Amino acid sequence: MSNITARKENPVVVTTKGKVRGFLYDGVYNFCGLKYAKARRFHQPEEMDPWEGVADATSYGYISPVLADPRPSGEVICPHRFWPNSETCLNLNLWTSSLDPAAKKPVIVWYHGGGYANGSALEQVCYDGQNLAKERDVVVITVNHRLNVFGFLDLSDFGPEYENSANCGIADLVASLKWVRDNVAGFGGDPENVTIMGQSGGGGKVNTLGQVPEAAGLFHKAILLSGGMGGFGRRQTPAPSDLLPKEIMKEAGVSTIQELEKVPKALFIYAVNVAGKRLESQGYSFHWGPKANGWYLGDPTEVGVSDYYKTVPTLGGTVFSDLVGGHFDKDFDEYTDEEARAMIGEKYGAENTDAIVEAFKEAYPKKRLIDILTLDVNIRKGAKNYLTLKAKESQAPTWNMLTTLTFDYEGGSTAWHCSDLAFVFGNSEKLPLYDGMGEVTARLKKQISAAICAFARTGDPNNADTPSWKPVTADSFNTMVFDEVSECKEDFDAKVGEVIRATNRVGRFGLWSAFGNPDGESDNDWMF
Repeated sequence: MSNITARKENPVVVTTKGKVRGFLYDGVYNFCGLKYAKARRFHQPEEMDPWEGVADATSYGYISPVLADPRPSGEVICPHRFWPNSETCLNLNLWTSSLDPAAKKPVIVWYHGGGYANGSALEQVCYDGQNLAKERDVVVITVNHRLNVFGFLDLSDFGPEYENSANCGIADLVASLKWVRDNVAGFGGDPENVTIMGQSGGGGKVNTLGQVPEAAGLFHKAILLSGGMGGFGRRQTPAPSDLLPKEIMKEAGVSTIQELEKVPKALFIYAVNVAGKRLESQGYSFHWGPKANGWYLGDPTEVGVSDYYKTVPTLGGTVFSDLVGGHFDKDFDEYTDEEARAMIGEKYGAENTDAIVEAFKEAYPKKRLIDILTLDVNIRKGAKNYLTLKAKESQAPTWNMLTTLTFDYEGGSTAWHCSDLAFVFGNSEKLPLYDGMGEVTARLKKQISAAICAFARTGDPNNADTPSWKPVTADSFNTMVFDEVSECKEDFDAKVGEVIRATNRVGRFGLWSAFGNPDGESDNDWMF
């Protein structure tokens, strides 16, 4: 007997704008490409118009356009899916094991990584919500929204109708939460128990939503993973806000923003890239992201935690090697301690080697010396600062997790940026590298996905499958360390971070161009 059902009238859910049809697979209802809002270029999202009949929700929707075609890389450690793009990209995907409004399941809304420039709700294979919906009894939602110039071009100098254009991509996320509030009960979810979760750039989106008054009350818990908590370093002084738009208009052959709204997508992207590259060559810097302007209050580490965000339980996490790169001539397990010490001295200064090794061994007695060269102390420090601030200013609890597993890849690679996501989504068996590690990754999948869903349910990650976990307080930075043996530790790695940062040789997250090449080839070697 087939374990999939996809009939004309089953399963169908009635939303506030009309009926939608998904499919039932292995006990989980899948609804893909659900449109939650509409928007014109440079404008705020608007409610969808009602429709007649039954809208199909059995295929993923368009993703946001990007400024250059992505360059496939890292598929062994982080398999991807690439998809057609369109400016009509305000859609979401939903997984649930019940369509009963009385079920009131916790809802997890996922915002993808890729900074504010790239990525999508389905780009990583492990973003699939099937397993969490089936095994952890939650509703999982993944969201597409406008990115880069389509979501974050500041046009506030060109009239009041564009005063919030720099935050269109975040306004889309607010619109997605309004859709959840109005519709998720019909999919078995509880609109009064919504957790927003994101990783890397998605963590930044979660942090931003905490500071948007219009989003207050639309979510009730927050999870930030490897992003949005500081630690990236300061960017250069940005260009004047009107400079890039004027150069784009010049390149596109138009004289007003209203005309620029109607320029075909391909020509618009070409104009953006040519104008942006030219300005960067003249010493100007650009990045895509939200702009504090009253609608968005600003980063809590700079302006303080918003009144609503103080009431929101928060869980932040990083991984051992977050955004720490480097060139290694051979597999990690082929380096001797003597070779590792020489490389540590070359990177951080020979005079600092002994102190670094001693502090590292105290924090990580089972790791190898070569692992010092991939240890992140920058994003980890940002997370500590952020979560400590949140614990001090909030009435709600704050929690921290750190994934430090050594994977069976290139002689033992320590947990890299995104390596925790297959565990978060309970999808380690979907990634051959993880599935090949057997019992250890199966256990971490169980522990981490259980903790994430326990937190989404109650605001406390403690559960029967995960070791006892203490929250962060103003005085104690407690961390659940996920590894072959997982345990909660109190500020165990403070010294090694301090010693390495004191060398003033800590590599920071490199700044990539905000623009792709006009010929379409990506400058960016990152895919996450």
